[in-house]
Amino acid sequence: MLNDLIMENKKEMRNWLNKFNLDHPFVIAGPCSAETEEQVLKIAHAIKDSKVSVFRAGIWKPRTRPGGFEGVGEIGLKWLKKAKAETGLLMATEVATAAHCKLAIENDIDVLWVGARTTANPFAVQEIADTLKGTDKIVLIKNPVNPDMALWLGGVERMYAAGIKNLGVIHRGFSTYEKTKYRNIPEWQIPIELQNRFPDLPLIIDPSHITGNRNMILEVTQEALDLNYDGMIIETHNDPNNAWSDAAQQVTPEALKQIIKDLKIRKADSDADEFTSKMTKLRANIDVLDANLLELLGKRMKIAEEIGQVKKDANVAVLQNNRWNEILEKMILDGGSKGLTEEFILRLFKAIHQESISHQEKILNSDTILKRE
Repeated sequence: MLNDLIMENKKEMRNWLNKFNLDHPFVIAGPCSAETEEQVLKIAHAIKDSKVSVFRAGIWKPRTRPGGFEGVGEIGLKWLKKAKAETGLLMATEVATAAHCKLAIENDIDVLWVGARTTANPFAVQEIADTLKGTDKIVLIKNPVNPDMALWLGGVERMYAAGIKNLGVIHRGFSTYEKTKYRNIPEWQIPIELQNRFPDLPLIIDPSHITGNRNMILEVTQEALDLNYDGMIIETHNDPNNAWSDAAQQVTPEALKQIIKDLKIRKADSDADEFTSKMTKLRANIDVLDANLLELLGKRMKIAEEIGQVKKDANVAVLQNNRWNEILEKMILDGGSKGLTEEFILRLFKAIHQESISHQEKILNSDTILKRE
């Protein structure tokens, strides 16, 4: 559905972004939460003469558990309206219900984003789409909490079907039980796939929620820009350490300006003959190596099936934890010596291990399968 809609209206998808006529990535910045009128105005004035196009502040804050700061509510919209009048910046806030949408529109909020928890609930997304039907406001859809491409695109489809054309998506990472250096792991392959399928749908990085750590904001933003993202949304606070929510991931206005200054803006492509020649050769090498990888993985699974047969004959369980832990430990050490991160090795070999288990289970249960057939 989304593919058909975008192909029919391809040029429309980037109209709202092109109207800014920027020579740099699109920047949205401001505090995680609006706390006081003074705080909102102070931050807005501090960033108004930078490359920031839109000021953001959370008015309603969905918390995982009760007891945390859940936002100042409707009064915060008045503060944003005042900040807009004084600075000329466009204003943005998160909406999670029809009531939020109505209040935001009444207070002339320019950009509305649907948060990760809300995107995960199609009923809530449809309610928002129905409320905003036909609006010319910019509406951005954050990825759902879990890595579900269909659910993410479903949110965009619902908005587009409601006649909302000024759309974009925000990549804020995905929740996981695994301990990593990120607050929410990027799962870069998901937004890359989205970008490949729908290159005209504006894509914005949210490094604040991905990292949960202000010291990693530049690194993750740069990685996103290297992948041709269109912009960034960065939480910015005049006193981050004393912020009422998500203190560790917010930067000062001064730090924000330095991050923007330090970012390297790459060209999307080059027509230079030397560049094209080098890239063609290197990509050809990559293609050969990728084919070799698939060949090796196929051979590995054949051996896994042989192991499955041996286990079946001996009536031994598929999962052998001691062996698995030995393999994982060795691969992490060997991978590190080849410049591969522990995080990558864990994800890669867990996937290989799961595929191996699936192949072995088919062997062990082959008699049952035949009986069913």
